[in-house]
Amino acid sequence: MARKRTLLAVFAHPDDESFGIGGTLAHYARQGVRVVLVCATNGEAGEIADPSLATRETLAQVRQAELRCAARQLGIAEVIFLGYRDSGMKGSPDNQHPHALINAPAEEVVSRLVGIIRRVRPDVVITFEPNGGYGHPDHMTIHRHTVAAFHAAGDPDRYPEQGAPWQPARLFYTAIPRSVFREIRQRLQEMGVDTRDIEERERAGLGWPDEQVNVVLDVSDSVEAKWRAIHCHRTQLGPKSIFLHIPEDVARTILAREYFALAYPPPAPGERKYDLFENGTVSLG
Repeated sequence: MARKRTLLAVFAHPDDESFGIGGTLAHYARQGVRVVLVCATNGEAGEIADPSLATRETLAQVRQAELRCAARQLGIAEVIFLGYRDSGMKGSPDNQHPHALINAPAEEVVSRLVGIIRRVRPDVVITFEPNGGYGHPDHMTIHRHTVAAFHAAGDPDRYPEQGAPWQPARLFYTAIPRSVFREIRQRLQEMGVDTRDIEERERAGLGWPDEQVNVVLDVSDSVEAKWRAIHCHRTQLGPKSIFLHIPEDVARTILAREYFALAYPPPAPGERKYDLFENGTVSLG
């Protein structure tokens, strides 16, 4: 019996999986791929869109439940919580919490991730790109630890206590192109929505260079599942949420494409892939 293809996604907070690549996770789950999700924190520093949904004391528990709801919508086979505390945005008091992800010893986190990789035995691993999309400290931290674990998992001399070595075939970064953020900003401006926050982030380098995107995945077959998963994260759908400002039909069009940069093995210049698992490529050079 052939081994089942497996995809491992490693992110920082409940909702990263749905807002970022929910369509991809659902798309591959529909194809029979075993999809496993690691969530490094419980999202304690996140938004509370409606006070009736959670308090600061209950937010971690509520967000775990929201993630389990999203996982059911996306067809995720297993959700693994690492249990670190949400570090909050850069410069916030949450950065100083002793249990915050950004303050956890790197060797500890990498070791745990190596253990997960060796147990799950994924073919493909996905995590944030180095800037974490928009510079969130937890996104950048879990990126570094996941990359380190990806390369250590196949080395029998590294973390031998974590089980037999396993080297995944590919490592991808989520990579929303700068052109997509421009499109979103322009759509919002046409509707009279204040886009100063997006413009400020664009000036700071928001988004991934379009020419470095290696996979544009059509996930139109899974937009419904992604939409339902996003709405599982009720505490995070506050007044600033982009999904409350863009008409649903426009949002669904934008959500139907997801983007990835191939980190390992290193791609050839201009290389595009059709799929995260298959070997088919097309050169754009």
